[in-house]
Amino acid sequence: MFENITFAPLLPPLALALLAALAVVLIGFGLWRGLAGWWLRALAALVVLVALSDPSWKQEERDYLSDIAFVVIDASASQTIAERPDQMAATEAELTEKLASLSGGEAPVEVRTIRVAQGEGEARGTRLISALRQAAAEVSPDRIAGAILLTDGRLHDIDSFDGFPAPVHTLLTGSASDWDRRLVVETAPSFAIVGEPVELTLRVEALGPVPASIDPLVPLVLSLDGEQIASVRVPVGETLTLPLELPKAGLNVIQMQIAEAEGELTERNNAAVISINGIRDRLRVLLVSGEPYAGERTWRNLLKADSAVDLVHFTILRPPEKQDGVPVFELSLIAFPTRELFMEKVDEFDLIIFDRYRRRGVLPSLYLDNISRYVRDGGAVLIASGPAFAGAESLYRTPLQAVLPAAPTAQVIEEGFHPRVSDVGQRHPVTRGLEALAPRPASEDGTPGWGRWFRLIDMETTSGVPVMEGPEGRPLLVLDRPGEGRIAMLASDHAWLWSRGYEGGGPQRELLRRLAHWLMKEPELEEEVLVAEPDGAGVTVTRRSLSESIGDLTITTPAGETRTVNMVEVAPGEWQARIDGAEDGIYRLTEGELQAVAALGPAAPIEFENPVSTNELLFPIAEATNAGVLRIADIGTPDIRRVREGRVAAGRNWLGLARREAYTVQDIRLTPLAPGWLMLALAGLLSVVAWRIEGR
Repeated sequence: MFENITFAPLLPPLALALLAALAVVLIGFGLWRGLAGWWLRALAALVVLVALSDPSWKQEERDYLSDIAFVVIDASASQTIAERPDQMAATEAELTEKLASLSGGEAPVEVRTIRVAQGEGEARGTRLISALRQAAAEVSPDRIAGAILLTDGRLHDIDSFDGFPAPVHTLLTGSASDWDRRLVVETAPSFAIVGEPVELTLRVEALGPVPASIDPLVPLVLSLDGEQIASVRVPVGETLTLPLELPKAGLNVIQMQIAEAEGELTERNNAAVISINGIRDRLRVLLVSGEPYAGERTWRNLLKADSAVDLVHFTILRPPEKQDGVPVFELSLIAFPTRELFMEKVDEFDLIIFDRYRRRGVLPSLYLDNISRYVRDGGAVLIASGPAFAGAESLYRTPLQAVLPAAPTAQVIEEGFHPRVSDVGQRHPVTRGLEALAPRPASEDGTPGWGRWFRLIDMETTSGVPVMEGPEGRPLLVLDRPGEGRIAMLASDHAWLWSRGYEGGGPQRELLRRLAHWLMKEPELEEEVLVAEPDGAGVTVTRRSLSESIGDLTITTPAGETRTVNMVEVAPGEWQARIDGAEDGIYRLTEGELQAVAALGPAAPIEFENPVSTNELLFPIAEATNAGVLRIADIGTPDIRRVREGRVAAGRNWLGLARREAYTVQDIRLTPLAPGWLMLALAGLLSVVAWRIEGR
């Protein structure tokens, strides 16, 4: 039962104040005049004012509510480091036991535990303050006794704190002697020109009190698409510039890794992955036409349509055996620098095309032998065969034979046929889905919906992959990889019929474009490749292969865990797997001998950017709420006490929860202390007595 006196004024407070002031003036005047009953008149005025205030004796029946204490547990990834999991488990158990002992008595405490995992997307990071605010919004502020944060102090929503009605304590995991190192990429281009130098700037940072025994020079390994390309030692705390050249167009995944030192907290922030899109500044193509014919313009138009292609076109108009008596000095033809092109500068070309070329003594065997060497060293050659390829003037009868994937049978088939994509060609990126680009659907017997060709140089495949076929399954387009280079053989010179729209034509431009890009090693046309593409919510892994089946995909997560996934074939020669809900960091992927890496989010998640335990971020909050910040490694689990509201709530080895004494009212009884009739009679009596005294 709670009892007190309450007032319910019958007049506004201002009116009561004016009446009181008037009474004081009148009583003062009476005192000045020397009236003997002034004090009785003062009592009468006081009685009137009390009556107008309407005092009552208030009796309340109250039910006191329990105070609420929040325990916010940091369950982010950084809490899995070193001894922190053991500290968390032991402290949580002891804290629960000590708080349970406060659940009885006159001011019981209700404990609400909030376990906060790391956020994702825009809310990524450790967001304990946001979780505490959300939980506190669900209860009345006058019931909150306090909050205890069990964390390493690395919070990412400190700025969202805007006050709290009770102490906010912190119990820190980790140790004051924790230290770590991390790799920071300061600048890295998003794209670069293939073959030209590009610079990366990076820095190795020391975090926490690094022991003096640790070597200040850190080994750094640089890898490109999973293959190590450099190893250097870098000084800690200094910005280092690394020169780099991209070897190929398309996506180049560059991984940097520093060695883990003994005693370091974690290696999760010792690596960084960047993706640089390699672009070719200019593509240099050498087109050698053996003789003018209708299809020559097809190749020229295709290559000149791309403004990034520098085309050198060499057409043999006057072979050495042609003798017509015209003096050489009267010819308008310009002497072609064959030695300069085929001996001195052949390596500067990205692609060499022989279009219906035949041996006529223009290019000596020494030149062709150099082209064979050029292919084995990484160059690319395309041979579009004409009838001469089947005879004595064939390129096959030159030193170039060493890199050719097919041999002519000396037979030339002169009949109409529909080019077809072979079974293996259905899985090759150069020809996969080519039928869908035909001007009309395929017929019921499987005949492609494009026009016919009328010449095929019969060949026998000796190596490589026949991705297109002619009549009776004869090889029409053969692709091979001799040495480090690439070579393609097209066993017909009638591809130009498609560009002229004969019988509806066909996807000649798309076929030749894909073929040229495959020869120039464009990544999107690689037939044996493992590609990982992060998209924010996960990683999509694509495996392209000419095989009919592949093995399982082995995934190594950023935490070092390994698991296998069965990839699903989504198209001929293409398999995919999906990693959903993945944590940020570097993923290493392996299928057979192929490897790939992918970085989802930052290479080091935000929880690992600086994993060293600290009280710097939470100390201002503790100071503003009269709370404390204690380290578990120093004192263990502190005692829990109750303190009066507004008092200091922390000591050397204890934390305090405020007594809020919130309640609900079950019943109220009001007893008037000054009934109106009684107070009026009393005031009148006092006034009459004062008048009588003064009247004598």
